[in-house]
Amino acid sequence: MSATPDIDARAELADLARAVRAHVEWLVASGAVGTPRAERSAAPVAPTSSAPARVAAPPVSAPEPLLAVPSVVQPAAVAPGEVPAATKPAALEPAERQRRLEVLAEGVRGCTRCALHAGRTQTVFARGTGSSRLCFVGEGPGADEDAQGFPFVGKAGQLLDRMIEAMGFSRDEVYVCNIVKCRPPDNRKPEPEEMASCMPYLREQLELVAPEVIVALGATAVQGLFGTSEGITRLRGRWKLYGGRIPVMPTFHPAFLLRNPPAKRDVWEDLQAVLRQMGRQPPKR
Repeated sequence: MSATPDIDARAELADLARAVRAHVEWLVASGAVGTPRAERSAAPVAPTSSAPARVAAPPVSAPEPLLAVPSVVQPAAVAPGEVPAATKPAALEPAERQRRLEVLAEGVRGCTRCALHAGRTQTVFARGTGSSRLCFVGEGPGADEDAQGFPFVGKAGQLLDRMIEAMGFSRDEVYVCNIVKCRPPDNRKPEPEEMASCMPYLREQLELVAPEVIVALGATAVQGLFGTSEGITRLRGRWKLYGGRIPVMPTFHPAFLLRNPPAKRDVWEDLQAVLRQMGRQPPKR
């Protein structure tokens, strides 16, 4: 009898286990909480003789199905006017912050954590100094970004630059990065395991840059930050808190605006809310 079916079954099970593990790691990396387990209760057993008391073992719950996916606790929306200011982490000297970012970027350049590295021209780490304490997080590099090594340098990036200027910031004052640092094939959406592989880099970037406000550009950016599966149409304009301390404004991705110009009005409303959170006003025109 051939052993091929058993081998195929083991390979399929291994692939499935890797996929489930990657999904769980992604949820943990994004700060999401897995499925709560039922509380276990066991009444204490009184000793009936002089022999040492034996403690009853807690009942064993039924094993969870292999294909069960941990549920995601959606981050609660923060009501307008009740957005807390970002908690400032311990201050780093600018030179030390820049040094650590350069070390992190060097680590990203050699990264082979997921399959995306095989098709990249180069990694795309970030652009801007973040001196304004405003950060934009997008999805991932496109063809232009893969070629040049910087995020948002194509047509969508040009529109983002105009949005930044309309807010009263210069292009280099804000920090711009992505959920994944390598271009997905054909500009497809990053897979959960690919986002999970890159999340440690993004977390460290945000810790070092210490933004006062984050603008999440598109559904994938919100998904990477929070683990939510809600659509951006429902999420946009509703404040979230990253790590329980940094206000995040979800809004449409500039690439979406290129296809749907009327949505620019909605995005401008979101960006004005960001300015109010930062205690600023848009420049008069």
